[in-house]
Amino acid sequence: MKRVVLLALMLLLISVNGNAQSKKKQDTEAIKGMCGCYEVTFNFAETFNYSKDSLYKPSETKIAGGLEWAQLIEDDKNKMSIQHLLQVGDPAHPHIVKHWRQDWLYENQDFYMFNGDNTWNYVTKPKSEVKGQWTQKVYQVDDSPRYEGSATWVHVDGKNYWENQTDAPLPRREYTKRSDYNVTARGNRHEITSNGWIHDQDNAKIIREAGKEDVLLAKEKGYNTYVKVDDSKCQAAIDWWKENEAKWALVRSKWDEVYGRHKDLALEAKVENKQLYKYLFSEDYEEQKKIDEIIESFVKQ
Repeated sequence: MKRVVLLALMLLLISVNGNAQSKKKQDTEAIKGMCGCYEVTFNFAETFNYSKDSLYKPSETKIAGGLEWAQLIEDDKNKMSIQHLLQVGDPAHPHIVKHWRQDWLYENQDFYMFNGDNTWNYVTKPKSEVKGQWTQKVYQVDDSPRYEGSATWVHVDGKNYWENQTDAPLPRREYTKRSDYNVTARGNRHEITSNGWIHDQDNAKIIREAGKEDVLLAKEKGYNTYVKVDDSKCQAAIDWWKENEAKWALVRSKWDEVYGRHKDLALEAKVENKQLYKYLFSEDYEEQKKIDEIIESFVKQ
């Protein structure tokens, strides 16, 4: 009898483990499904406002597009990193813009959670809270932190998606124009489709002050579509990355050291009246020593 029970338990364990591995493989395929060349359209519209100011003006609806190359730059069983590059302008002589980066970590426990005004709180979560989940860590164009959150990939009824809500800085389209809020509570949904993927967002514009309750200023809808096209259309971006990937590996190396300190992080908005990306996009910063020094100068002690 004991042998029968033991055998049953062993078979159950094998089955559970096999299902977990099969699920993780589906997750991995979905994440890698965001790589490649895409015609992308960015759509944002403010939907509701809650301001008590009668003169409040909502943000203008924004629609923009271009080609985007998403390059897999790291591929490990528990981590995948995807670098995005925008390809814009004259198709015969396109301009390449180093865009955002997204890292996906399996059952990650270490987080830098945005808390407004260029600060991120270091948070650790217990294993039980992130079991089976993937953390998406999103970085700025200079590889400084942006936002991150953990959730489970869902594969059901022919749909493959991941969704999470987390706090983030103002998007680039807003922070040069708006100063009446300082946190974006981002509702992110990444869904893989038959012809690419969709980044669906339900965002809240939040006013956050220390010692006070958050104030909801407005809500916003974002709907960004990535339609897969032949990789050859992004050849200029592919070539640009081959020429520049070594430099950006040095940048990531320094940031990894900063994140590895595992403590709250506050960054200067500018050093000598210049933003970090303007330094790093310059050809003056190609060596590890200079890269390390300029990044460190932005880290508040």
